[in-house]
Amino acid sequence: MLSIFLKLSMVFTCHKFLSIYLSKSKMAERRKRTFKPRVDPLRSMSAAELQARFRFNQEGIDFITNLICDFIEPPTNRNYSIPAHVQVMVTLRYFATGRMQLCSGDNFGIHQSTVSRIIHRVTTALVQPRIVRRFISFPVQPDMIRKHQADFFGIAQFPGVIGAIDGTHVRILAPSEHEPEYVNRKNFHSINVQLVCDASHRILDLVSTWPGATHDARILRESGLFQLFERRLLPVKCHLLGDSGYPAKDWLLTPFLNPANGPQSRFNRSHKCTRTIVERTIGQLKRRFHILHGEIRQSPDRVSQIITACGILHNIAKMFNIPLPQEHGDEDDSDDVPDDNDNADHLVGDFQTADGRAYRNHIVATHFT
Repeated sequence: MLSIFLKLSMVFTCHKFLSIYLSKSKMAERRKRTFKPRVDPLRSMSAAELQARFRFNQEGIDFITNLICDFIEPPTNRNYSIPAHVQVMVTLRYFATGRMQLCSGDNFGIHQSTVSRIIHRVTTALVQPRIVRRFISFPVQPDMIRKHQADFFGIAQFPGVIGAIDGTHVRILAPSEHEPEYVNRKNFHSINVQLVCDASHRILDLVSTWPGATHDARILRESGLFQLFERRLLPVKCHLLGDSGYPAKDWLLTPFLNPANGPQSRFNRSHKCTRTIVERTIGQLKRRFHILHGEIRQSPDRVSQIITACGILHNIAKMFNIPLPQEHGDEDDSDDVPDDNDNADHLVGDFQTADGRAYRNHIVATHFT
């Protein structure tokens, strides 16, 4: 009797282990990863298609990839890893359209959750301090300062200008923390971006960390650019041009709110014609990277990184002389919204220091009489 019982126990135990083994085998089969067939647009699209969809030609895409490949290149080819240049193209497509879903469905064959990780990885790589300093830098060498002054003088004969400054708002999803701080004067949530450009629409300085409710003048006051001028660290006397939302200083010239006929009016006309270069630069930046037009549905910190990355890419595009996309050439421009570069609602007062008033009067007397 005992012998029969032992035999039955052994049979039952063997059956149990066999069932567990088969069950694990089936689970392993079910968990086997499957991958969508992937297409490399760099090899399947024409030069015109690449530029229309990604805002860069192959030379530009290769340059950006080489710039950050050490940061994003997969260590091995296991698990169907995604090459660095494809990661760059996924991110460029997102910046060009503002729609993550399109990135995953636009012949990449990559799941949307992977697309999200790729975009964050590439954006983080692009905004490394060494890369920011390389592509967005304010001129401090005497010869470069004089070159910028000559370039600006050629626009409307306004002397001594090293850059034009303005602010623009990038719409964001309402954040979960400090939400009221992000509601701007037009009553939507945004990041208020300070931008300085040269006469060739290249970005010289970019600040993209302030909530939309912050005034342009405060952003400037808290910036490194303010310290650069206030502490007289530039070797050549020069100045910025800004609208009347900025304080008039001896290095920042703003227009007269009620100019008298004659020199003051001529000063204002030349000032306006020269300063509009920054409005056009903002327009070019947003036209090249459509993500900056619509609502970016990410946290403020990530939006700040995206804005800076787009500024860097804008300067790289200028370096390669890549033209802007056609006004209606991209099928994803249908949800375009107007820019907020009309500065009428910036005119909150002519903030002047004594030095600023004296310097502006000096420029009027010496160049516009």
